[in-house]
Amino acid sequence: MIMETRYQRHIQLSEVGPNGQKKIKKAKVLVIGAGGLGCPVLQYLTAAGVGTLGIMDHDHVSLSNLQRQILFNENDLGKNKVLRAKKYLKTLNPDVKVLTFPFALTHENAEQYISIFDIIIDGTDNFYTRYLISDFCILLNKVMIYGALYKFEGQVSVFNYNKGPSYRCLFPYPPHVGEIPNCSEVGVLGVVPGIIGVYQATEAIKVILGLGEVLSGKLLCVNLLSHQNTLLDFERNQKEIDQIKKQGKAIPIENQDCFVDFELSLFQLSSEEKIKWIDVREDYELPRVSHLNPLSCSVSLDLLTGSRQKIIAFCQTGTRSRAFVKKMKNKGVGNCFSLIEGAAELNEWVKKNMNYNGTKI
Repeated sequence: MIMETRYQRHIQLSEVGPNGQKKIKKAKVLVIGAGGLGCPVLQYLTAAGVGTLGIMDHDHVSLSNLQRQILFNENDLGKNKVLRAKKYLKTLNPDVKVLTFPFALTHENAEQYISIFDIIIDGTDNFYTRYLISDFCILLNKVMIYGALYKFEGQVSVFNYNKGPSYRCLFPYPPHVGEIPNCSEVGVLGVVPGIIGVYQATEAIKVILGLGEVLSGKLLCVNLLSHQNTLLDFERNQKEIDQIKKQGKAIPIENQDCFVDFELSLFQLSSEEKIKWIDVREDYELPRVSHLNPLSCSVSLDLLTGSRQKIIAFCQTGTRSRAFVKKMKNKGVGNCFSLIEGAAELNEWVKKNMNYNGTKI
């Protein structure tokens, strides 16, 4: 009776009915990425009564997430997204089994976890993980539901559905690192991932029910500034799919997050810790962070090679600081890290930690 009441509006639909709701309950869906796309997907699939939901993400909640990642609030800052998401989702619908994977998808673990589920929803923002998902969905014959964001626009498609095209049929090769910026680099209107995520959740339910026209072989492009939606057709490229199957594993591409071990979050730092901070932004960029000068106004990088202090570089979003750290690692500087958060969040951290004793270069 409780089930009938909770899902009454579904059951009233002749296209769904009691049998359709039972199909939803039996479904197993893995959401990779609990960020801007993952949050609305998780909320609506939980509310819909999907029987088993998996959440995979290694990231922690930061202040800049709250503009669009509506599962979280300020009390969640610094905590793992997957674990905080589960806590909220269980209050939304305790009948849904939520499996948590608080780590990143890799070549080593992809088969183990993707194989458990029927549908894989891509809520990521990097091409390394997206191609990894795509290749293993081909190998394991899993449906992949894709979503992507850019400023005021988004894209949605469904891959590997009823022998339809894959992600590699649409995009055979990944762009070069840095060629296409992600949301942290160019920004995104907060409501855009909500809308695209709802499209992804809708496609997942349609796939589960075998309902309507699934976006297989079609790329939906949504522009929220002009309210123009474009539907592009594309075909299955059997050569691309055969290549993956013949190899029997994902085709390696450059991992844009390959030096994740050299990143640190503000939540991992102590205000008592002696740190040498490096601002790798240009002189005109705001906000200014306490007493720190931009690198362009500071001393030679050669002075860093002999430093015994922990060195942490920062910029607006982490992109330039990661590139800087990579350069320093190549110079043999082992104690150099990139700040996950940006300058604005560091500035707030410095203000809150009045005993902060970090030094500038």
